[in-house]
Amino acid sequence: MRNGGAVPAEDRPQDHRAAVAAGFLGWALDAFDFFLVVYCLTAIGHDFHVGDKEVAFSIFLTLAFRPVGALIFGLLADRYGRRLPLVLNLVFYSLMEVLSGLAPNFTTFLVLRALFGIGMGGEWGVGASLTMEKVPARLRGMFSGFLQQGYALGSLLASICYFLLFEKTGWRPLFFIGGLPALLAIFVQLRVRESEVWEATRAETWRHLGRAIVAQWRLFVYLVVLTTAMNFCSHGTQDMYPTFLQRQWHYDPRARALLSGISMVGAIFGGLVVGRLSDRVGRRRAMLMALAGALLAIPLWAYSPTSGLLALGGFTIQFMVQGAWGVIPAHLSELSPSAVRGFLPGFSYQCGALIAGSVAWIEATLSQKMPYATAMALTAGIVFVFAGVATAAGPERHGAAFSEP
Repeated sequence: MRNGGAVPAEDRPQDHRAAVAAGFLGWALDAFDFFLVVYCLTAIGHDFHVGDKEVAFSIFLTLAFRPVGALIFGLLADRYGRRLPLVLNLVFYSLMEVLSGLAPNFTTFLVLRALFGIGMGGEWGVGASLTMEKVPARLRGMFSGFLQQGYALGSLLASICYFLLFEKTGWRPLFFIGGLPALLAIFVQLRVRESEVWEATRAETWRHLGRAIVAQWRLFVYLVVLTTAMNFCSHGTQDMYPTFLQRQWHYDPRARALLSGISMVGAIFGGLVVGRLSDRVGRRRAMLMALAGALLAIPLWAYSPTSGLLALGGFTIQFMVQGAWGVIPAHLSELSPSAVRGFLPGFSYQCGALIAGSVAWIEATLSQKMPYATAMALTAGIVFVFAGVATAAGPERHGAAFSEP
């Protein structure tokens, strides 16, 4: 492994902006592509003559293949740098999204959603490591919250496209818009500089990299547990939410898109506020405060008697859930050694997503035996407690110096 200090982020005030933009937009467009299936779930099922559970399985399939992408692109990022794997990833998942809109049958659609999952899984780890290594350590939580809420912005953009276009065009043309990340790849290639932290601490050979990864197996196990809990929180409150609004409240597509969009505005604000709070009070304490708030917001989110209160509940619970999530890029990056930061946070995150990917199927199954609101509320309550315990039980390296080999 190479020795030599990386240039502190505070001494490169202009350098981190392009990296932050690339990481944020890459994750936002990734989420946009993913949430199109969530918003169009019933329409896709109608087109292919399958039910909600079958289309929900395609969501699980995407999540199931995300660890494959994190493995491939994460290893490439630690061996060859953050920038090139990010470019390749953006082009790959854009292509898979466009092809999903052209799928002639449900089997082909499932295969393409699995391949899209590979691209989706690779983007977060590479983008997060590049961004967290570039930004000033004292503002790492704030930028972490901003980066993570690219996911919420992607969902918001998907809801806007669904609101404006779905009833006019159907679901397939929406997926063609998912080819936009390929343009972002050009920006990354032209404007984003390689991570100085990676240049100072990278492994010289694949053998050295392998040894560095194996040495962190205990940390990997913990990160998988933590990210499993956090993925249950986010996917358990988002993936079936539009379907909940349709089945429980009988809202039309525009109303579903509007309420989902309002909840994502809450997510964006939550990520920024709680992320910045974590710079002051610590990563775990900020996450625990947000998870406690999410637990208290469940009745308002699931059982509100009016549309106005339902919108407030969606805003509040996503403010809290995605507020806790906003800390994750900084928290995982700080816990991971520099030599494996491209691989370890992203791969553990996507393994957690794989385990938690069944939550949409669980909620759809529970809704066959109880009201949709109860199925959603019961699931949310359990996973919020799980996430709180996992967060409190783990370590923290708030403000860790990435320049150390």
